[in-house]
Amino acid sequence: MCIKWESEIFMTGKKLKILIVHNYYKIPGGEDTVVANEKSMLEEQGHEVTLYTRSNAELSQFSKWQKLWLPFTTIFNFRTYKEIKKIILEQKIDLVHVHNTLNLISPSVYYAAFHCHVPVVQTIHNYRLLCPGATFYRDGHICEDCVSHGLQCAVKRRCYRDSSVQTLACVITTKIYRLLGTYGRLYYICLTEFNKEKLLNLKIIKPDHVFVRPNFATGAESIIPYEKRRKRFVYAGRLDELKGIPLLLEAWKRMGEEAPQLILCGTGPLEEWCKTYLHENHLNTVEMRGKITNHEVKEILADSLALILPTQWYEGFPMSVLEAYSVGTPVIGSNLGNTGSIIEEDRTGWKFQHDSAESLITAIGKVSDRVSCVTEQYQRLYSQGQSYQRLMEIYTTVLEREH
Repeated sequence: MCIKWESEIFMTGKKLKILIVHNYYKIPGGEDTVVANEKSMLEEQGHEVTLYTRSNAELSQFSKWQKLWLPFTTIFNFRTYKEIKKIILEQKIDLVHVHNTLNLISPSVYYAAFHCHVPVVQTIHNYRLLCPGATFYRDGHICEDCVSHGLQCAVKRRCYRDSSVQTLACVITTKIYRLLGTYGRLYYICLTEFNKEKLLNLKIIKPDHVFVRPNFATGAESIIPYEKRRKRFVYAGRLDELKGIPLLLEAWKRMGEEAPQLILCGTGPLEEWCKTYLHENHLNTVEMRGKITNHEVKEILADSLALILPTQWYEGFPMSVLEAYSVGTPVIGSNLGNTGSIIEEDRTGWKFQHDSAESLITAIGKVSDRVSCVTEQYQRLYSQGQSYQRLMEIYTTVLEREH
């Protein structure tokens, strides 16, 4: 299939036919919110959006034979290849925008698009092209050994899901597509300059194929003034060691009877551990809300003093930060990677030493009215209008280069 482009495609207001591709993980996360937000935004602007998804929840229904073949379909899934090609041809897709391919979609989506002469934009939500574990984190600390010494480091340490087989499948997949030059044919959206800097460690990727565009969150109709908010703090995300949950609860334990209210929103592998810890340490000011909707999380954030993000890794671009900013709520976050770069000290929040509960307690003590500063920053950088304009600039540049 060869698509012929008229110059009018690049005129202001020209509507595109976009295929968004996303593989859901078993546990919902920020990537899923980004996909839903971008689909809605594009459709509101009159673009035709087709969504192709798979979910790793399907794996629990796999037969033994299907599970045996999973390492191979992780590398190249013929079902994905055929289905994506069919959609592109039937819907006359202009551009394919990929968010996640692991495990069930696989990089075969790229070749389906290449076959149809349709450009591919890949949003980089994590560090998987450089780190099979996707986080640059292992054994309680930041690790970039796969960048410095090669991907074999991940296999030795079973960095993906603590499985040698699954880690090997990720490593083989990455190596194959590096050698084929596949990654060099894609265009990338990084969420921050920090992410872009890390991605360009992969030398086959051309710098002019990499764009920076933050995620966005829908703004609130009204902002609750600081003095009318409840005297409480919020954590919203996976209950996971990687996210700093043990350090967060240790800080609340150390504050003792002086500890303010803390609401934990989310589920994850440490959920039962959290319940036990709260009970054993009599942390009566900590409330676990479990899995709640994105809308409910924003309602809680809008009426709280600050979001706390005690993450222990670089992060991609935490949606919880944007959701907090969108309702005028500042953020207390680790001084690591993207979290540290997104927060402007004493303006949109406060940073603390990522491995220090005492440093977190000190940051909590600094919290004061920053509602107007946070709201201004959100409107300037992270609003839907700003995000849409930037996305159209990227799409137009990609289409002009490819056609």
